[in-house]
Amino acid sequence: MKAVRVGLVLLALLLLAGVPWYGSDVLVQFGINTLLLAVLAQGWNIIGGYTGYASFGNSVFYGLGSYGVAIAMVQWGLPFGVGLAFGVALAVVFALVLGLPVLRLRGHYFAIATLALSQVMTAIVSNVELAGRNIGLVLPPLNNDRLFYELSLALLVVATLTIFWLTRSRFGFGLIAIRENEEAAAVMGVNTTLYKVLAFALSGVFSALAGGIHAYWITFLDPESAFDIGLNVKMIIMAVFGGPGTVLGPIVGAFTLSAISEYLSSAATSVAGLFFGIVIVVAVVLMPRGLADLLRHLRKTGWRYFIDNIKAHRL
Repeated sequence: MKAVRVGLVLLALLLLAGVPWYGSDVLVQFGINTLLLAVLAQGWNIIGGYTGYASFGNSVFYGLGSYGVAIAMVQWGLPFGVGLAFGVALAVVFALVLGLPVLRLRGHYFAIATLALSQVMTAIVSNVELAGRNIGLVLPPLNNDRLFYELSLALLVVATLTIFWLTRSRFGFGLIAIRENEEAAAVMGVNTTLYKVLAFALSGVFSALAGGIHAYWITFLDPESAFDIGLNVKMIIMAVFGGPGTVLGPIVGAFTLSAISEYLSSAATSVAGLFFGIVIVVAVVLMPRGLADLLRHLRKTGWRYFIDNIKAHRL
């Protein structure tokens, strides 16, 4: 069974890698967006799914990664790779400096604190001359969607392998222990503060890399789009819908919801605006542990799975 699963994953990877050669330009562009959203969902999965801290601050990491690339290329004339490294460095420093005080909060207090970070960063960057203030920055164009697609796919593979490593490492077990019972984890010898900050930083690395690739792809950046809280909501919904705290759940969620959202956008624009709101309600009420948990238990329990979830959460 394990060999079959590995084979299916490799086959899916090969099919995805070949999209730029057999797919249309529209499909490739859709693929870039979807792959980057999957990376963001996987990044959030580290802090939200495995550590149990519902962060709304990952859009800040995304924006820092975007501006790292933009500033390095436009203002300093440096290559794209250096800009990516600079964006990651900004995200890591931000995570380490603000992670210590913010991660002392829990539950909705932590969520509210991280929610405010995006608004604060938007206001700050809007007044920084190096970042182009409110006007933003225009990056040099590179009309090579195939390159951006393969970069996005490679980043998703690295993010997924990192999640897989978490499921088998001492660090990952420590994060799961924090998620289940932080006080008990501390008693057992887990350095909860260090683990949470490292998880926050690791989550930020993938978000920053995704932001940097996206910024160079679209060639334009401004504070509102870079630190868009709506993007953070999307990555959370995709991770939760697919299955938080699982290896492939966020990917399944990102691919599924992106495809449905794209179809609704072209077929029924008015419905598309309500789509993610409906997904939130369905996920929270009927399948709070995501598609991964649904597929594991639906065969055994049938429709009672949804009824049990409603009763368990007293809805």
